Amino acid sequence: MCASTRSPCTPGRLRRACASLTPIREGTRSRRCSRSVARGSDVEALRLEWAAGAPRLRATEAMARQGLVTTVSSRAGTAVVVGWAGSVRDRVAGAHGLLDDFGRPGAAPRLPAGDYAAVLVCRDRVLLMRDEQARIPLFFRESGGQVSAVSTSARRLGDFEELERRYFCRYLTGNMAQPHSELTPFAGVHRVLGGEVVELSITGRMRGRALGRVGHADHPWDSTADGLRLSGAAKELRLALEHAVGRRMGTMTACHVSGGTDSTSVALLAARPTAAGQDSPRDLVLLAGRFGTGELAGEQPYLDEAMKEIHRHAPGARPVMVDVGDVADFDDFQDHAGDADEPHAHAFRAPFWSRLHAAAAELGCDILLTGCGADAMVDANPFHLHRLARTGQLRQLTKQARAWAAGSERGVRDVVCDYVMRPALPLTAERITALVRRGTVLGGLGSFTRPRWLRPGFARAHGYREAGIAESRFVFGRRPEQSLFEAANYLAAPDPLSWRRARQDGFFLSHPFLDHEVIATMRSLPPEATFRPGRPKAVLREAMADLLPSRIRGRAVKVPFDELYARGLRRHGDELIDLCRSARHPLVAEMFDVETLCRAVREAQLGVGDAYSWDRMNSSLALVVWLERLDRRGCAGGAGMPVIAGS
Repeated sequence: MCASTRSPCTPGRLRRACASLTPIREGTRSRRCSRSVARGSDVEALRLEWAAGAPRLRATEAMARQGLVTTVSSRAGTAVVVGWAGSVRDRVAGAHGLLDDFGRPGAAPRLPAGDYAAVLVCRDRVLLMRDEQARIPLFFRESGGQVSAVSTSARRLGDFEELERRYFCRYLTGNMAQPHSELTPFAGVHRVLGGEVVELSITGRMRGRALGRVGHADHPWDSTADGLRLSGAAKELRLALEHAVGRRMGTMTACHVSGGTDSTSVALLAARPTAAGQDSPRDLVLLAGRFGTGELAGEQPYLDEAMKEIHRHAPGARPVMVDVGDVADFDDFQDHAGDADEPHAHAFRAPFWSRLHAAAAELGCDILLTGCGADAMVDANPFHLHRLARTGQLRQLTKQARAWAAGSERGVRDVVCDYVMRPALPLTAERITALVRRGTVLGGLGSFTRPRWLRPGFARAHGYREAGIAESRFVFGRRPEQSLFEAANYLAAPDPLSWRRARQDGFFLSHPFLDHEVIATMRSLPPEATFRPGRPKAVLREAMADLLPSRIRGRAVKVPFDELYARGLRRHGDELIDLCRSARHPLVAEMFDVETLCRAVREAQLGVGDAYSWDRMNSSLALVVWLERLDRRGCAGGAGMPVIAGS
C-alpha cells in the first residue's frame, strides 16, 4: 500500500481483509509504542566526524546488535553498512564485498543490490554511498568544500535556527520531492542521493559526487507473436522476482498479505524453497490486517484464499491477523508527523502500518516484505502513448489510445490528455485546470500548482516555481515512459516510518517489486509484452500463473483505502484545524495563509477535491506539525560504538 490516497496510480496498493484466525489486538500497545519511539525518533545509526584531522566513525550499538548496522574491517579500511547489501541472510559478506570492491584505489565498481547506506573509510579516501532505491537515509554537513560530519539523521547535523526555506518549497511541490533532492530542512546539510557515491579526502575535503554504476540488463526482444512475447516476458519477470525475494529472505521473514495479486505473489515466492535458496524456507510470518466491518471487510474471501494457497507451499508459516478495525488516518498525527527526522508527507497513513510493524516486531522478525511497487513496475506503461506521439506514430497512437480507453473504461480524450498532453506541458496543463475548476481551495489543485494556502510572496522569494519545474521534469522527463520507473520508486512505500521505527522494531520494510533487477527487466520489455486491454498487470499474472489461486489471478479491482482517510478526517478534522490555528513557529505564518489551509481541511472533510489535492493538503499539515515540534525534541540518542577513533 502506498501511503498516498491516490487509487489509480499508487504503486503497490495493499488492501486489508479479515480471516477466521485468532487476531492479535494491537490497538493500545501500538499507540503507546508509537509515542515512545517518537521521543527521539531521529535514528542516528552511524556518525562520522573528524578529530585532529583524522576520521572518527561510530555505529549505534543497539542497532548493531539487531543486525541493522554491520561493521567490517580489512586491509582496505573499515566499512559501516546500515541495512543490507547483496543479501539479507549474509549482511557481513555484503559489507565485505562493498569494502573490497570500493576500497581499491581508483576503483569504480557497480553498486550492488540491496537497501543500504554505507560509509567506507579507506586508507586514502572516505566514501559515502546509498543504493539506487534510496531506502536508508544518509546526510553530510558541508561548508566551503569541507565536510565536518556524516550521519543517517539530518536533524543531528542541522541547526534548528538555520532552516533552508528552499527545501520547504521543494517539499511542497509534491510527495516525491524529498528523496531525490539534495536539499534538507537545515542549511548546510546535504543528502546523499540514491545511487550516488560521494568521495572525500581522508581529512574530509570534498573530492567529487557521482552516480554509481548500476547494472541494468538489456534483453533483446524478437518480433514474434504477442502470445509468445508475453510468455517470454513473464519468464524473465518470474526469474527476476525470485531473485529479488531470495535476496530479502531473513532468519524470520514477515510477508504482508492482503489478498491482492502483488502481496500474494511475494508471499508465495517466499514460501517456496527456491526463493530461500535452501531445502525449505526459513521461519515465515504471514502478516495481515483485520477489518471486521466496512468496505475493506469485502477483501476477506480473497485473503482467505491467499492464506490457504501459501500454507499449501509452506505449512509451517505462521498467520498473524492484526485487528485494525478501529484504525483511521491521522491517528496520533502529531507523533507520526512531528517527530520524524524530516517532514513526512505520508504521516497521515502511518497508524495502519504501525499496527503491523508492532506485531512483526513482537515475533522477532528481521525483515518485512511487501507488494509495494507492483502497480507501476509490472503493469502496462501508459506513457508509451507519449513516445508514439513524439515519434510521429499517430495512427498507432490512435489505435492504442482506443485500446487503453476500452480496457480502463475511460474516454479516448481523457487517455490522450493524461498520458500525452499533460506530460508534454505539465505546468501549463495544471494552470488551465486550476482556472477552470477555481471556486474552492482544493479545486483544480494538481501535483505542481502552488496551493492557495502557500503565500505567493514566500513562493516567489524561495523558488517555488523553479521547484515545480524541477519536480515536473523528474516526474515526466523527456521520456515519461522511462521516468515512470524513477518516480514510482519514491511513491511506492511508507519508508520514512520504517526507518523511524527501525531501532524499536529491529527490521526495515523491503519491496521486491522495486528491486533493481525487476526494474531493469520491466524497462527492457516492449509495450506489447505488458499491455492487455482490461487485464491489469498481465505479465505478472502470467509469470505467477502456476502459483496464484485462480480467484486472485483473475481479479482486476480492489477496494481502496479511501474509507480510512474519510474516517480520519471525520475523527480528527477539528483537531487538525485547531492545530493549524494554534501553531506558533514563525515559519508557519510566514509560509502559509492558515485560514485558507483550514478551509482546505473542511473541504476535504466534505469530499471536495481529489487524490492530488488531498496529497498537497496532507503534506502541508505534516509540515505544520513538524515545525511546531522542531524545537521541543531532545537530542539524546542511542549509545555510540566507536569503530575508528582519531588520534
